[in-house]
Amino acid sequence: MSYHAPTQDMLFVINELAGLSELNAFEEYAEITPDVVESILEEAGKFATDILDPINHSGDKEGNQFANNAVTTATGFKEAYAQFAEAGWTGVASSPDYGGQGLPSLVSTAVAEIWKSANMAFSLCPMLTQGAIEALMHHCSDESIRSVYLPKMIEGTWTGTMNLTEPSAGSDLSAVRSKAVPEGDHYRLYGQKIFITWGEHDVAENIIHLVLARLPDAPEGVKGISLFVVPKFLVNADGSLGARNDAYCVSIEHKLGINASPTAVIAFGDNEGALGYMVGEPNQGLKYMFTMMNHARLAVGLEGVAISERAYQRALAYAKDRIQGVEIGSRTGQKVAIIKHPDVRRMLLTMKSVTEATRAVAYYGAALLDKAGHEPDDAVRAEAQSQVDLLIPVVKGWCTEMGVELTSLGIQVHGGMGYIEETGAAQHFRDARIATIYEGTTGIQANDLVGRKVGLDKGVAAQALFVKIKATLADLETVHGDDFAVIRQGLSTGLEALTTATAWIVQQYAEKNPQAANASSVAYLRLFGYVVGGWQMARAAFIAQQKLQQSSGNHAFFEAKIISTRFYADYMLSQAAGLSHAVTQGSVAILAMSDELF
Repeated sequence: MSYHAPTQDMLFVINELAGLSELNAFEEYAEITPDVVESILEEAGKFATDILDPINHSGDKEGNQFANNAVTTATGFKEAYAQFAEAGWTGVASSPDYGGQGLPSLVSTAVAEIWKSANMAFSLCPMLTQGAIEALMHHCSDESIRSVYLPKMIEGTWTGTMNLTEPSAGSDLSAVRSKAVPEGDHYRLYGQKIFITWGEHDVAENIIHLVLARLPDAPEGVKGISLFVVPKFLVNADGSLGARNDAYCVSIEHKLGINASPTAVIAFGDNEGALGYMVGEPNQGLKYMFTMMNHARLAVGLEGVAISERAYQRALAYAKDRIQGVEIGSRTGQKVAIIKHPDVRRMLLTMKSVTEATRAVAYYGAALLDKAGHEPDDAVRAEAQSQVDLLIPVVKGWCTEMGVELTSLGIQVHGGMGYIEETGAAQHFRDARIATIYEGTTGIQANDLVGRKVGLDKGVAAQALFVKIKATLADLETVHGDDFAVIRQGLSTGLEALTTATAWIVQQYAEKNPQAANASSVAYLRLFGYVVGGWQMARAAFIAQQKLQQSSGNHAFFEAKIISTRFYADYMLSQAAGLSHAVTQGSVAILAMSDELF
């Protein structure tokens, strides 16, 4: 079953929920009209269906080959990447000043979802490159470095990586021990980095590593980390490739999923030292990386959306095709497709509605990033940034957790055949699992949410969001019918539960009891995700109802959106009260259990 981009829902979210028209008011995005966006998504969808999807399952089975410090990627990946770069897809989100297309985050996010759905392992290469591009754009003041590296990375001739984690450091970057020794106008780097996605491969002629390391006189902890550009091949004065740098892949990881994505262990300076160039100021490396964190966490959260969509499409196709059992209540005895069975329908509607909700939340966050970066009004820009900061841990944590749950449901729809690798359903489940770990685990995202974004903020940003949700509840009051009564009640109950939990989180920080808040943080993040997702779904249903009354657009799509939202209210928002209880009461047992009693 081939992947097909869900262009209609993507465009609906972009135009109606995320507010493309508001971005058109910015000079940079004035020409990014709905028609232009539709054309971009259609072309991306064709490339994904024709080129990336066919090598997804085969790439997973074949994996990568490692020998003599080099990686040979799975069959078809090198050729697919060449076509990807030739078509200009590597530069959609980058600055036109260096050859990029400069699309808003809202649109480039939708394009990225397509790559991630069709072939998550492949998509990680351009995703990491884009992260490195943004780091150089924002923090490298040396034009001689920018002019050498950025055009090649944006056109896809060179790819990029982010080298943070070390064997002894993990998520605690204060423990980074890689060192950088000054040598004239450059540095020599020594150390080892692990879990480097696409850290070694054969799809591009050069790999540009961005590496966190310490200067000899650097202070201990996070304040003593600097950021360096370390190319795989050195670059000559004329821009051509020179000698091999002393940065080598010494092994690749054997993983649960994303098997076609080479995850490398990179050794810097085992011989003469890896030559590198500092990005920005000394001892500011971690600060630079964290300024890119919102984009990176949005990109990973999107993986949860994308893999959920792919799993749903596969499960839906199977459910329509698989003939098994008699429809409940039927007297004919005729065998039917399993989509006729109520519990299969429940699973499919869960996958459909939650995927739609996660997509809406992720795209809404992307649009806020655009506004925070381009809005000329200081107050409006600050408000957008505040909302971005609040929502990003939700996008990253909740969307990826939903990805794991929905891909698991996809296997369940297939029954025993879902557990067989040949159907492809199991790959989505395995691929989804890493996204909850990338860029900080769900627990790290949840602690960020309850700590920096709610507790220390005293709930100000959260209350501003709640005002918007209340405005949607007021809109829903104007719509009659059972479906909207259920949607309105579900969202109202969800908001009440989230408001109660938020007040409790703020109280814990006011009373200097952050341990209790952190013990409840993942439940709070899940609650926040369900409610914000329900808000976006309620907005979608309200707009869909207006479209139906105006006899505008695809009636079947709008009718399905209303039903999907009602299901979400009944099945997802109904969990809000229980999650709120877990937030406010669940920390007691967690903190009471001594280490010896586990």
